Amino acid sequence: MPESDLDLMVEKYHRALDAFIKGDPGQQKKLFSKRDDVTLANPLGPPARGPSAVEATMDRASSGLREGEPIRFERISGDAGTELAYIVEIEWARAKVGGSDEVSPIPLRVTTIFRREDGEWKVVHRHADPILSPRPIESLVQS
Repeated sequence: MPESDLDLMVEKYHRALDAFIKGDPGQQKKLFSKRDDVTLANPLGPPARGPSAVEATMDRASSGLREGEPIRFERISGDAGTELAYIVEIEWARAKVGGSDEVSPIPLRVTTIFRREDGEWKVVHRHADPILSPRPIESLVQS
């Protein structure tokens, strides 16, 4: 069965993570929507909205990573319509983080929403966090 254009987009998206965790967000930036409603919610801060804020958030995140590589992508769920699609994955990667010279595992729970724009799939939202195991309800309380 031939791959769909969405499958090809997800492959490009995964390949762009390779450059991102080496400190280069350029490939991922190209895959994100340039419309005002694009959002990025990464584990390092509040959600960013709009192309400028999203790209600045990507720059900040990737600047703290080097010599990284994706290990695997574990698809939890996903679906696609004609204009919108989503995937829920665990991204398993490793990289040198911050000032550390040690390579550390970086597993993230990620939801990505794609939208068809001018005949191409673009990332319109990405949410990533490091929560991969059950936590007590008290973990929701912030002091």
